[in-house]
Amino acid sequence: MVSIFSSVAATFITMPILGYILFFIAMKQVTGNHRRSVQVAMDISTLLFMLSVHYLIIAIWDRHIIWVLLLAMIAIACIVVVVHYRVKGEIVFQKVLRGFLRLNFAFFFCVYFVLLLYGISTRVLLTF
Repeated sequence: MVSIFSSVAATFITMPILGYILFFIAMKQVTGNHRRSVQVAMDISTLLFMLSVHYLIIAIWDRHIIWVLLLAMIAIACIVVVVHYRVKGEIVFQKVLRGFLRLNFAFFFCVYFVLLLYGISTRVLLTF
């Protein structure tokens, strides 16, 4: 049972887009609302993209620099709070958290693809 769970977790961390698609399909069946399904799938799969970026960095450079990822997340949180305060004049924690999760999703989604392309290209070039 433990090996099945670890295999599923490793699959979702290695291919977070698969996790996003499965979360989207599940939420689409539950809610029937396309927009809400995309939002919930993004919120849930953000953690998968974060873990995936961390493990891609380890695989490419053999370094543990999770502190850089945490600093990036803190910077994103500060940006979201400041922008939300300037626009709304008050801080609504639930909306700030949603904005934080969605901006983290966008950031880690982009970083994931950049690292994926970089890792594949360097492995291909090193074999020749």
